[in-house]
Amino acid sequence: MEPKERILKGAEELFFRYGIKSVTMDDIAKHLGISKKTIYLSFEDKDQVVHTLMQHKLREDEENLALVSRKSENIIEEIFLHMKHMGTMIGQVNPNAFYDLQKYHQKSWSLFTSFKENCIQRMVEEALVKGIKDGIVRKDVDPKILAKLRMEEVEMGFNPLLFPPEKFKILDVQLSLIDHFLHGICTLKGHKLINKHKELKEEE
Repeated sequence: MEPKERILKGAEELFFRYGIKSVTMDDIAKHLGISKKTIYLSFEDKDQVVHTLMQHKLREDEENLALVSRKSENIIEEIFLHMKHMGTMIGQVNPNAFYDLQKYHQKSWSLFTSFKENCIQRMVEEALVKGIKDGIVRKDVDPKILAKLRMEEVEMGFNPLLFPPEKFKILDVQLSLIDHFLHGICTLKGHKLINKHKELKEEE
């Protein structure tokens, strides 16, 4: 593994475990058993570490989302697979990491916002269009409007003012919002598929 990749991997482990704000460059160096000077050969500061790591993670997420879209038979299966991926991802991350990113690393948070608008929103819109053709999503649903709504829900779920971390778990909030969205857009055929996938999930 290249030094830069090793540093990013070590930083990711610490950020996910403790949040971003509480982790220092000294902590990353100690965690990896290297000098802080070695880190500064690859990165100017902690903010650059966070930004580069965010770029890598979003690239991975885009590849995973595209793979799920290709594999899924319909919009219901696609969303349930996304929910599973989200559960795995959020379950590994200290909730403070999301809030720290928003508050202290605006440049990196803007990457997520751009990714949400230019990648996820487009995929949701395409899935809604296909869902309408398949008779799973209601015909009166406007894919462009509902895709934007879904993106706002995602960001809303990370808002600590609306969902204080001491009262709400990020994963519970996000999954509840997805479930509410899904039930609002589906036809009877879609609702049957939702129930089928929920039963399969409960059996796992």
